[in-house]
Amino acid sequence: MSRIVIVGGHGKIAQHLIGILRDRGHEPVALVRDEAYRQELEALGAEVGLLDIEQQDVDGFARALQGADAVVFAAGGGADGNIERKRTVDLQGSVKSADGAARAGVSRFVQISALGVDDPLPASTDDTWRAYVEAKRDADAYLRESALEWTIVRPGRLVDDPGTGRVRLGPDVSDGEIPRADVATVIALALDEPGTIGQTWNLVGGDTPASDAVAAVAAS
Repeated sequence: MSRIVIVGGHGKIAQHLIGILRDRGHEPVALVRDEAYRQELEALGAEVGLLDIEQQDVDGFARALQGADAVVFAAGGGADGNIERKRTVDLQGSVKSADGAARAGVSRFVQISALGVDDPLPASTDDTWRAYVEAKRDADAYLRESALEWTIVRPGRLVDDPGTGRVRLGPDVSDGEIPRADVATVIALALDEPGTIGQTWNLVGGDTPASDAVAAVAAS
């Protein structure tokens, strides 16, 4: 059993991931800012810890991550148009998670990013979307320069449809949508596959069973 700490443990992908990790024999720990989420997440099978991503410093992150075997960064600043939270959550939250993991001696780190964040943005791009893309892009760049054993997963448009268990996965996968449940499945598979370390993938719905897709990219 591995102890997997999920930063942003109340998010929709994180909630799918909790059950999948538990089914795969892991011990999921959901870090959240609000005590009110505890009962809901414990019912899903997670241990719950409190962490305010925006207010806590790196030492606080390190304390929260102590004893983990791996960290999943699944937090997001929300879709309410708050540009500042793209910086304080999507970027700084990721950076503090990576630095906190390193300080706590946790080497394995999987980050949920977004498809296309390295692509140039048109001048007409909405300010909120620009802030989100730039935050994810810079967070990924920071993680890639770290000494952690990282994997970056970049899903396409997220939907709440039931998972199919079938995906397209790889660095050259083009735009598309993906159920959040299938993103969680790929993350869980990646955590158990050492060959995924140091890889950045795009992820959308497809025809290949997720386990086969992960095995293929891990072997490439």
